Amino acid sequence: MVGVVEGEVERPMKQVTQNYKSGELRVLEVPAPTCRPGGVLVRSLYSLISTGTEMMKVSEARMSLVGKARARPDQVRKLVDSVSRQGVRSTYAKAMSRLDSFTPLGYSLSGIVTEVGAGVDEFKVGQLVACAGNEHALHAEVNWVPVNLCVPVPDGVEPRLAAFATVGAIAMHGVRRAEPQIGDVACVVGLGLVGQLVVQLLVAAGVRVVGLDVVEARCRLAERSGAMACEVPDTEGIDRLERAIGRVTSGRGVDHVLLVAGGLSNGPVEVAARLARDRARVVDIGKLKLDLPWNAYYDKELDVRFSRSYGPGRYDEVYELDGVDYPAGYVRWTERRNLECFVDLLAGGKLAVEALVSEDFPVADAPDVYGRLHSGDLEGIGFLFRYPDPDVSPGAMSWRTVARDPDHRPQKATAGGGVKVGFIGAGNYASSMLLPHLAGRTDVELSLVATATSLSAANAQRRFGFRHASTDVESVLGDDSIDAVFIVTRHHTHAALTCRALESGKAVFVEKPLAIDDEELSVIAATVTATGNDRLMVGFNRRFSPSLGEFRSRIGSGPAGSVVRYTVNAGALDAGSWYRNVELEGSRFVGEGGHFIDTLSWLVGATPTVVHATGTPDRSDLHVVLSHEDGSMSSIDYLTHGNPRTPKEVVEVAAGTLSARFENFRRTSVWSGRRPSTHRVRGAVDKGQRAQLDHFLGSVRSGSPMPIPLGSLMHTTAATLAVERSLAAGRPVEL
Repeated sequence: MVGVVEGEVERPMKQVTQNYKSGELRVLEVPAPTCRPGGVLVRSLYSLISTGTEMMKVSEARMSLVGKARARPDQVRKLVDSVSRQGVRSTYAKAMSRLDSFTPLGYSLSGIVTEVGAGVDEFKVGQLVACAGNEHALHAEVNWVPVNLCVPVPDGVEPRLAAFATVGAIAMHGVRRAEPQIGDVACVVGLGLVGQLVVQLLVAAGVRVVGLDVVEARCRLAERSGAMACEVPDTEGIDRLERAIGRVTSGRGVDHVLLVAGGLSNGPVEVAARLARDRARVVDIGKLKLDLPWNAYYDKELDVRFSRSYGPGRYDEVYELDGVDYPAGYVRWTERRNLECFVDLLAGGKLAVEALVSEDFPVADAPDVYGRLHSGDLEGIGFLFRYPDPDVSPGAMSWRTVARDPDHRPQKATAGGGVKVGFIGAGNYASSMLLPHLAGRTDVELSLVATATSLSAANAQRRFGFRHASTDVESVLGDDSIDAVFIVTRHHTHAALTCRALESGKAVFVEKPLAIDDEELSVIAATVTATGNDRLMVGFNRRFSPSLGEFRSRIGSGPAGSVVRYTVNAGALDAGSWYRNVELEGSRFVGEGGHFIDTLSWLVGATPTVVHATGTPDRSDLHVVLSHEDGSMSSIDYLTHGNPRTPKEVVEVAAGTLSARFENFRRTSVWSGRRPSTHRVRGAVDKGQRAQLDHFLGSVRSGSPMPIPLGSLMHTTAATLAVERSLAAGRPVEL
């Protein structure tokens, strides 16, 4: 669809995607990414299809739910733990939210720089580059790529060959892990795309190479690239290869075995032990079964190594996203230097990558191409998607970042008019806990969603019915028709976005935390004063939970001097969780603790005046004591260790002769006489998300006060931040 907006042509870009739940492959029209600091916008020329990694993902997505569970037992364990703490319905909703989304494909491309972000001086518009990364070098017309995942392509290198750079870096890192020397003999097991590049790199390094692959044509291709002998791994083939190895090694065996195969067979591991010499190196580059035969590996004292993707820096956000390089004196070959080395070898004519190119296809044909690859109709090694040549003349790349849904039908508003809502951020929490309660309502119009990535915006638009999707937060903040802005982004962005939304005159719903330090909280307070806009809500949803509300009504307000204890079994974080980036996002308690302090203040009916926190040496487990203005005392035990299947949240109250216990939004017990009165909640766990949205939207629509007074929001946030000060000082902190 083409339209004219402020003199610019509206041009949503094409991106190859797959729905992991259904397995459907589709080329979607999505909003183009914006150019962020620390990276460049790249208009794709060619992107490489990984016939290994990508086809494994495509095959997984086409499995039944049972098949997916068998393929990812690690995720199944997480679901089981979540069911015991969150309930079946909530866990199912979250799981389906993640599954029923279009996910990106691709991680290796070449293209032209069309815009350079702030802080980047090594690239210029119009430059040919090679790019890497399964979140950045996607099968899409335009990608934002951080500097450490992007390298200039030397003159004379064809763009379609430069698109092999990421796979080349994977092969190169595997070769480096083997530490070959001139004259060594190496066996490459698996002669697919990466295996072929491993062969060429080893030959270029002066290593004599033999190989194994189940496809005869791949064996012959590797021999044309310089391998001495390659065989199909049947009994006769392995015998022939063993004799050939014996002739060139005087019977010692190969110095290195590089495993570049995949699948569930243990054959590659077993043949590696057979062909290797004493104390040889075995390097796992692919993804295959590794059931090491102990006697064979012990007898030869084989050195087993793993090769992790493109090289050092991979999976390190500080390196990849923040652009902080490793000094060459400490880490000689990072993933970016491997990319640079590969394209330099291409420029010098040291690699015959042209022989690996089987065919290229228009990106619009992606679903058919993947289908043919999956069925085996396409035979070959290297397949590419090609994109139209970009016009990078000034003003030519005026991509508008807002994509309209051509199938959108305006929602019917109430007589008073529906509240027009804009979302900044639409990650897992927003998609599973907020947006399902807003979609389809007649009193709400989901006007615009803006996210950091094109596909997350498109997914939110498709699933929840947003009128527009964007990758630019300014499209939300600058839209005067929007009544309320939801900020559901990473913690370090909350305060700045809240201030800007307040300055735009909108009502603001921001997920916790409101701020991650005292300075940010002061700036928010100053913004409210300067603008006169106090229409602010923080997502402290627990006080709106029906079961917790019923619990509060049963215990009453309690006399002054009540004692409340809140035990939170928060559990361990995943290794790659962004919560671990404490310097950027604040501590884990700063991010989550406001929930519990708000709930305690609401239960007691009085704000805290003194905070005293103690913790384990690494501050992973905390004990926080709050003194309230009415003389009540409350405490929070925030625990990250313990059994993940125990209840996540337990509240215990002692007030006069009354004692009460609230367990994980499911069960309440109150002792006020001889026998306890127990109530069990039926149905799904309800932590109050829907009710808090009802109250917030009602306030926006009517102009009535926000559901939680501004003073309470600020005081709760101040108390949460005071926990960090108390831990640092080792003493109580007065508010």
